[in-house]
Amino acid sequence: MIGCGSMGGGMALLFAEHGITVSLNDPSEENMNQLLATAQKDGLQDRLQKHSSYDDLCKSLSSPKVFVFSLPHGTVGDKVVDGLYTFLEKGDVIIDASMGVSGGYQAARRGPSMCPGGEERALDIVMPMLKKVAAKDSSGNPCVGRAGSGGSGHYVKMIHNGIEHGMMSALAEAWQIMSLGLKMGYDEIGDEFERWNEKGELKGTFLVSIGADICRQKDSQGRHVLSIVEDKVVQDVDGTEGTGIWSQLEAVRLHVPAPSLTTAHFIRLASAFRADRKHVKEAFGGQFPVEAWSEAAQGEEKKKSVLESLRKAVYAACLASFVEGINIIDQANRENRWAIDYAAVVQIWRNGCIIKADHITDLLADIVAKPDDLDLDLLHHKRVTAELKTAFPALKEIVAKAVQHNAIVPSLSATLEFLKYSTNTVLPTQFYEAQMDYFGKHMFDLKSEPAGKPETGKHHFEWKFA
Repeated sequence: MIGCGSMGGGMALLFAEHGITVSLNDPSEENMNQLLATAQKDGLQDRLQKHSSYDDLCKSLSSPKVFVFSLPHGTVGDKVVDGLYTFLEKGDVIIDASMGVSGGYQAARRGPSMCPGGEERALDIVMPMLKKVAAKDSSGNPCVGRAGSGGSGHYVKMIHNGIEHGMMSALAEAWQIMSLGLKMGYDEIGDEFERWNEKGELKGTFLVSIGADICRQKDSQGRHVLSIVEDKVVQDVDGTEGTGIWSQLEAVRLHVPAPSLTTAHFIRLASAFRADRKHVKEAFGGQFPVEAWSEAAQGEEKKKSVLESLRKAVYAACLASFVEGINIIDQANRENRWAIDYAAVVQIWRNGCIIKADHITDLLADIVAKPDDLDLDLLHHKRVTAELKTAFPALKEIVAKAVQHNAIVPSLSATLEFLKYSTNTVLPTQFYEAQMDYFGKHMFDLKSEPAGKPETGKHHFEWKFA
């Protein structure tokens, strides 16, 4: 295990717990010593040993040697490979960017979801070990599998994180509606999230379940911990997380509309610059405050009704996030010829990962069960569209109320617009296209012609002579 921070350290202990001897290496002697101290407490000290040099590390391993990198993104991994190179032999395996690991540091310790990609012969060596330590679904099946060739595993995990951001934003938006709009206390909101997680389309959704925990958790002074958390998400800006940025770049590069994911990213960016937001607030002479919703004072039945609409709206945003994310993966798979195994990907997402959502993965499993006749644009599948269509009135209701009361709902509103323009054959881009032809001679198609591919039109009108 090269890299013994929270993720690498957790996985090292997990491997040791399953009877696997782990050799440790980390530039920080302190990291390794802390990990060994934890191993001592857990009774695992005999299965972990630290090594300060690559030579010593490699001598401790049998052949073929298997290295797991848990390193910051960037060039660190390349530098480690350069250092190891002279000690490597044919058949040795490095697990680095070709495998995404999900579930956070807690899952790294107790059993993560893992998404490896690469050569079959390399995965044949490591898969028995990965299956042993991976998270298990409700039937006991491991949530790990070969995603595809090349760097497909890391790519799928990257888009997993983009989906995660869309879901997180939708739930955060729902939390603020309940807190400021419906005047619900934190414990009451926690109870509502628990209800969502127990039945219906959001049953067994990891982010909903931790939402209940977050709302209820109190510190040693009896305060709700959430009440003292600032509204800043800085990980995209401080460089500690790059997957959200890359997901958005890939959506744009591959021409995939992914507004539920993209708007979630934009609010993260805006949140990071809190000092600037305070300056803008002063320039405006105040903010646009989130106002109380009338349902907050109209009795339990009215509130119960709007909460059910909110639940359905959040589900629509979560499902749309999967639709958008899988479309990105599909386009990248076509481009790179990774031969992604989508049934394996869905199994990987069943447990141990942040986007665990039982109802959605059941839905996806049925779709990917026939790989020879697989259409990965999920908006072409009647089961998916039926669910989105059912949730649409609730989503529209919540977004309309949110607009009326200044609630901040980027992912929910973007999902509504996504469904509207994805299903519509009369878009305002008719006028947009005419504008482009007017000033740039960009050409256009005629309504009388077949829809065709996204290619330059054959027609131009001289709107104004030069």
